[in-house]
Amino acid sequence: MSCDHPDLLPLEEALGRLWAALPAPALPEVRAERDDPAMDLAAMDGVALKASEGRTPRRLLGTLFAGDDPAAFEVIPGTAVRIMTGAALPPGADAIVPVEELDSTGGAVRPRVDPEAGDHVRRQGHQAKTGDLLLPVGTTLNAARVGLLAMAGLPVPPRPRLRVGVASTGNELVTHPKPHQIRDSNGPMVAALARALGAEVELRPALPDDPATLAAALLHPGDLRILLTSGGVSMGDHDHLPSVLKEIGATILFHKIRLKPGKPMLAAILGDLLVLGLPGNPVSAYLNALLFLPHALARLEGRAAPDPWRRARLTAPVKHKGDRPLLHPCRLVEGHLQPLPGQGSADLITLAKADAFAWIEPPGQEPGGKVRYLTVL
Repeated sequence: MSCDHPDLLPLEEALGRLWAALPAPALPEVRAERDDPAMDLAAMDGVALKASEGRTPRRLLGTLFAGDDPAAFEVIPGTAVRIMTGAALPPGADAIVPVEELDSTGGAVRPRVDPEAGDHVRRQGHQAKTGDLLLPVGTTLNAARVGLLAMAGLPVPPRPRLRVGVASTGNELVTHPKPHQIRDSNGPMVAALARALGAEVELRPALPDDPATLAAALLHPGDLRILLTSGGVSMGDHDHLPSVLKEIGATILFHKIRLKPGKPMLAAILGDLLVLGLPGNPVSAYLNALLFLPHALARLEGRAAPDPWRRARLTAPVKHKGDRPLLHPCRLVEGHLQPLPGQGSADLITLAKADAFAWIEPPGQEPGGKVRYLTVL
């Protein structure tokens, strides 16, 4: 029988709480400072002419490229101007005939179609009129909206890379371990993952199992926006992080999720600092960082919520007796998931061999069926 608490938070709900709790970069109201486009523009390469003259031959006056002043030419009866995509229409022209619909002879052209006014023309103000609302106040910032700000002649807010700190916890972590001690593998591993996700990372020394030291690190994080810790979030006598966070006034977003491995996962907000309390076992620490850190980075940077899941078929059965979803290590072989014989959440050796982790619902999964999986970064 499982000893899981019935109120464990499902993964998707935990991700949703994290997303809702974090502020995304927001913009003031953005309005068009001029018509878009500001003049009638050619939508195709061809010639600009007056449509009412039909298929009669026209003498070419010259060529307009994007950015050229169209006042250099005036289309009068019997004339046309060669024009490139994005160039403004010259006075007197009201249509574009594409290159592939023209017969050219010397310095003259003749349309093979009957042009109509407006053909292949992007009309002035077609996308927006001066003063139109482009983005309402409070809209989050993303790459496309940066482009819109630039188009509207507005300053682009600076978007420095988020600083992420990584600090393992535990008295057992030392540089030169005795048999009863270990080296800190979680810190370098999680820091490498954070760098791979695009963050500016500071790997900090491991913290001892001491509430006062832990509180000081949390209250004085420097310029960090996110702090990832590992260890100290379970039920042991030295698992101080949850109680310390409460004592110093942090808001606990969630603690313990319905996932194996990774059940003790914690997330909290302390002022402007997001604390992601990863479990201490390396597989749990890695997987929870892989699930929650990209979500946090995307929200704080104003990007859409990431979807890390892919789907593939298992080549062998994966049995699972628990009542939490299991993330099981696999190799990706020719597009299929080949399960590895993992030895639990402390098995860093198998984690290092894995390409992916398959999501297995109880009571397990037989080969041939498609499951979703996370790619190891």
